[in-house]
Amino acid sequence: MKLITPTKLMRKEPKMFGFLILLWCGLFAGQTIAQSSHEVTAEMVETWMTELSNWGRWGAEDELGALNLITPEIRVQAAQLVRSGVSVSLAHNYSQGVGDNPEPPFDHHLTGGGDQGPFFMERVSFSFHGGLHTHMDALCHMFHKGKMYNGFPQEAVDETGCSKLGITAPKQGIMTRGVLMDIAKLKGVDYLAPGTPIYVEDLEAWEQQTGLMVRSGDVLLVRTGRWATPEGAGQGTVGLHASVAPWLKERGVVMIGGDYFNDVTPSGVEGVALPIHQLALVAMGIWLFDNLDLEALAVEATTQQRWEFLLTGAPIPVEGGTGSPFNPIATF
Repeated sequence: MKLITPTKLMRKEPKMFGFLILLWCGLFAGQTIAQSSHEVTAEMVETWMTELSNWGRWGAEDELGALNLITPEIRVQAAQLVRSGVSVSLAHNYSQGVGDNPEPPFDHHLTGGGDQGPFFMERVSFSFHGGLHTHMDALCHMFHKGKMYNGFPQEAVDETGCSKLGITAPKQGIMTRGVLMDIAKLKGVDYLAPGTPIYVEDLEAWEQQTGLMVRSGDVLLVRTGRWATPEGAGQGTVGLHASVAPWLKERGVVMIGGDYFNDVTPSGVEGVALPIHQLALVAMGIWLFDNLDLEALAVEATTQQRWEFLLTGAPIPVEGGTGSPFNPIATF
């Protein structure tokens, strides 16, 4: 067999040579695009605030945002996912283990008993926003350039609470399909190192491995193995990279839940600390679960070899609340 060198090919078959050059350039360009698709700037995030926006999609006074995508038909379909009847909580237990914090985010005071009568009672107070307690963020939790989701002004929130987009909006509860994406399992590790970003290709690799596809009306739950991570493993949090935002809009995700607080930190976007929070809550009206405990869910999903289930839950309807403690339930 004769070896045809590029020089001979160029002389004998110039059209074929040209085609191969174009093909090679296309493949190289494709690799360049794939490699650079993780590069997100503050300017891109600002553009996405408009391009990915759901403002006005369900009317000028809408306060449900992406939860509108959970239709009665989708609820019925989700209920049909229940087969074994096994339920798993996705909440990390609330506790006073907050170190030396002078203003602990959780305070539990018991009263009663003894000479106070035969009943025990208690007072519980805590600040649930942050990186410790499982909670649901209301759409009024964040604003950008003076506006919240659907264009409601920042002034709709004051010291008395949120007059728009508060946690009472979804008080009828959430009932839809939940999809667990166990990215730690995908990578073959117990936990992802703090600061690890999760990209679209990670999510789609999990879809390919499990045969599931995230679709409109779904709650997306992303396990990173946070609660299996040893102390001193590194700085930052594991979470979705900003480049995932267009994918979330395209797929019709209604809520995102992670075992950290959904954003990778550092975010990798100079000047934007929490781009997923900003794009989800303000632009797309996607609600967030933060600080979930997905360990028991991962075990049960692996046992049943099922990563889809009925996801249910409802926030505490605090009038004007910017969020709520939450105990989501997955039922297989």
